[in-house]
Parts: sequence; C-alpha cells; structure tokens
Amino acid sequence: MKSAILAATLLMSATSPDVATAPPAFQQPIDGFQTYLASLRGKAHALGISDATMDRTFPTLTVNPRVITLDQSQPGGSFDSPIPAFEPYRKQHVDAARINRGRIAYQNNRARLARIERETGVPEAIMVAIYGHETNYGSYTGDFDLLRSLATLAYEGRRRALFEPEFLATLKMLDNGVSRSQLVGSWAGATGYPQFLPSVYLRVAKDGDGDGRADIWSSEADALASIANYFVDAGWRRGTPWGVPAVVSAGFDRAGIANRTNAPRCPRVMERHSRWLTMAEWRRRGVVPQGLATLRDNDLATLIEPDGPGKTAYLLTGNYRVILDYNCSNFYALSVGLLADAVAG
Repeated sequence: MKSAILAATLLMSATSPDVATAPPAFQQPIDGFQTYLASLRGKAHALGISDATMDRTFPTLTVNPRVITLDQSQPGGSFDSPIPAFEPYRKQHVDAARINRGRIAYQNNRARLARIERETGVPEAIMVAIYGHETNYGSYTGDFDLLRSLATLAYEGRRRALFEPEFLATLKMLDNGVSRSQLVGSWAGATGYPQFLPSVYLRVAKDGDGDGRADIWSSEADALASIANYFVDAGWRRGTPWGVPAVVSAGFDRAGIANRTNAPRCPRVMERHSRWLTMAEWRRRGVVPQGLATLRDNDLATLIEPDGPGKTAYLLTGNYRVILDYNCSNFYALSVGLLADAVAG
C-alpha cells in the first residue's frame, strides 16, 4: 500500500464513518517483548539503522497496555453495515470555528503558501485544510511515545505488517537526527502537524523554511511544504479543482452512470462513486455544477451523492482521489475540499 497514512485510517474509523475496519485477529501474549525487539535487528541493519540507536532505545521500551486497548476497541464494520449521513459530519468538521481558524492560518502563512503553490501546484487552501483537519491547526498532535506505541502494536501482532515497518521507520528517524522528544503523536503512530506516519515522514517531509531540517512538529512552514510534497507524490494535477458541489435534476438516470469496476483499494469508499464522465456529458445528463470552481467540458469527473437523491451531490476529479490517498474516507476528503473552499472564499 502506497500510503501509510491511508493504512492507519483503517484503524481509526471512528472519525471516518465510511471506512470499514477489520475484525480483531490474532493477539500476541504480552511476554517476550525484548526478545521480539532483538529479533528486529537484522531488518533494522538492512535499513541502515545503527546498533547504537537500537542499543540506546530498546532497553527504554515497554509494552503499553493502553495502546493495545485502544487498538482493540476500534469499531468494527463490514460492507453490509449502513453508512451514516454525511451532513452531520460536515457540520462538525467544516464548522465556523474551524473555518475562521483556517482563514487566520491562511493569512498568517500567505507568503510561504503562495511560494509552495507556485512550486508544487497544490492549492494554498488545500494545504491549510489538511492542517486544520489533522490537528486543528496544530492545537493537538498527540502525546503518545511513538517508539513505545509502535513497538507495542507490532509485538501484539494484529497488524504487525503495518506497525513493524513503522517502528523501524521511527528508529530510522532517530538515526537521521530527529530527537526522541519530538517522536510523539497518536496512539497509532501519526505525528506532527500533518499527522504523518514515520514511513511517510521519511518519504515526503520537506524543509520549508530553509533551516536544513524537516520539522513537522513546530514549523508551520515545514509542515505545509511537507503536506504539499505528499500531494505531489500522490499525483496532484496542477490547475484542477478537487471537485464541485452539484445539483442533480429530477428523473436523473442513476443506473446509467453506475460504476461497474472493483477498486483494488478502499472498495467501500470507491463503490459510492459513479463511473467517469466528461463535464460536458454530466451537463447533458442534467447534473449542474455549483460554486466558484470551474471544470472544463473535457475534464473527467465522478459523481457522489453522500446523502442520497435530492441532497447536495459532488462532481469529483482525479485530485479528489489524491485527498483520498491521504485518508481513504469520502467524509474526510469531502470535508477537506469544502473546508479549503471556505477558507479561500
């Protein structure tokens, strides 16, 4: 899976109601923890992680039962469970307070945001909206010791394939000069203003203020530049909006635009989208775009009606899929786009 952020969202679906979680699987007994850590040395060496880092770190780590409890208490789900309405989620996540704080962050960072957008093509307001959604503009980033949490989750075993590489990536961050005091975040390993997992930090974190470090924990410039770099890495297309609200005409033929492909990832999220049509074709079929964003006649878009017929629909471009790469939830991605529009409006 390309996006470790996306993988982590499968563990935290309480804030993303349209993401289904896996049922509890094998649970590792809580003994032999240090033996397990010692067994990772070969994998760590293959990644270039030094013995000094492991010797300094491993003895300080213990199992964190609270993290295991949080992981195992994640809500279950299946493709058969109903998806709630989007509107209550939108009101909670695109509320006046978040919009106002976003506008302040937007104005306070205009010079650097404009420069990053020129360099990357990622809109200023999209960067701010991710910052706002992930940590409410830096107001909460988590206080769990990442190394202890990730080592615990890897050892416990339910999602070792995800958490063991993230634990090793955190050791690599230490080796690269990130301080242990900075390595705090959510119980599932997300850290900093953008809530990157360690592997994502290693792949896309950028120095946005020219001091030679990618400090996503205290530098807004670095965090915003890193968010933009994530989007570039995920395939953001310059000059194309994420999507637009739309009105669907009465009598619209929904069967005629049904998506008949099976998505290789996030199928429950993707199955809610129509097939791709050009904007000209959507207009001919009676779907009328709203708002200020402009999509050209030959631009491709999919349709989603998150609250069903008669409610606001959205025409979504390929750039919407990039937001889904950050967190594969339609509720999340729609809210990021709508918050960005409100912040910039």
